[in-house]
Amino acid sequence: MKFPRVDQLPPYVLAQIVERMLEARRKGSDIVNLGMGNPDLPTPDFIVDKLIEAARNPRNHRYSLSKGIRGLRQAVADWYARHYSVTIDPETEAVVTMGSKEGLAHLFLAMAQPGDAVITPDPAYPIHTAAAVIAGAEVCRVPLCGEAPFLAVWKEAIEKAGARARLAILSFPANPTTQTVDLDFFTEAVAIARHYKLPLIHDLAYADLVFDGYRAPSILQVPGAKEIAVEFYTLSKSFSMPGWRVAFCVGNREMLRALTRIKSYLDYGIFQPVQVAAAVALREGDGVVQKIAAVYRGRRDVLCDGLNRIGWSVEPPRATMFVWAKIPEPFRAEGSVAFAERLLDKGGVAVSPGIGFGPGGEGAIRFALVENESRIRQAVRGIRTALS
Repeated sequence: MKFPRVDQLPPYVLAQIVERMLEARRKGSDIVNLGMGNPDLPTPDFIVDKLIEAARNPRNHRYSLSKGIRGLRQAVADWYARHYSVTIDPETEAVVTMGSKEGLAHLFLAMAQPGDAVITPDPAYPIHTAAAVIAGAEVCRVPLCGEAPFLAVWKEAIEKAGARARLAILSFPANPTTQTVDLDFFTEAVAIARHYKLPLIHDLAYADLVFDGYRAPSILQVPGAKEIAVEFYTLSKSFSMPGWRVAFCVGNREMLRALTRIKSYLDYGIFQPVQVAAAVALREGDGVVQKIAAVYRGRRDVLCDGLNRIGWSVEPPRATMFVWAKIPEPFRAEGSVAFAERLLDKGGVAVSPGIGFGPGGEGAIRFALVENESRIRQAVRGIRTALS
């Protein structure tokens, strides 16, 4: 059988490392898993309690709405007003999605087609490029870690794509690189997108996992952004709800209308008790989110301090649940996959090779802060052995 769209997708390098880790564990090895960004903290009790309460109500057992129940969309609007002073119409400017990956993939399908060009940073979270491939569009990668200012190169890429440029995607704080931006960055990006009439998607997955006084801006804070842009936010990280698969997209009404229409053919929405619990999380969870961020900050400090102490120079990130680190010079020629295998085989530590996030990720690896501080200290000891 032939599967043309599937065959166009690149090998999922990150899954290959996970399989090697599982194989090592089956053989009895104790592997510290800092690879996949899978939050290990439990979902806060008040959210779980609301899920249980809502699940006992048989009215919540029927089909839901593909764009999400009104109560959750209103909670989204209230959250944006409280956090960013941004007004969102819950009827026309908010759509609930089954995690941000589902929403992104379906929005790309709604907007892009063969022959179109999608402008993406490189390296990037895999769905940002894979969604374009699945939609049949061409991926135009813009170096995120180059010497030239990113937005200058980004603008050049848009101009080069010309009439084929269909949409662009950004994501800050960035996964995997952990880079952060200020509101002036988004002001310039929106101005460029509006000039070229280019729809813009912003993935704000790590809005709340911020440290050292940094606050992650929303692109919708820029006046006029809703004329051209939408923004995704997920509860997976901020509220430690990865398996719940709850996210939402807000902003431009036309783009959301297209997303709603394609979703209406493909799903009936998330199980309603999950949506009820998610609404409570958004309304009452600000304090819990700060505590979760503090846990990741502590893990960041343990890892970065430990790596620097053993001679691997890394800079502590201001946001996300990751640490992005250039491979030490003596090992850089190995490449990120071979180096990740070295850490796994000789140090008992699983990490994500940078090449798994695009060509621009080669020469680096990503640590996910998904083990407790004691296990991270164990990881540092293993890494020291692997580098000896």
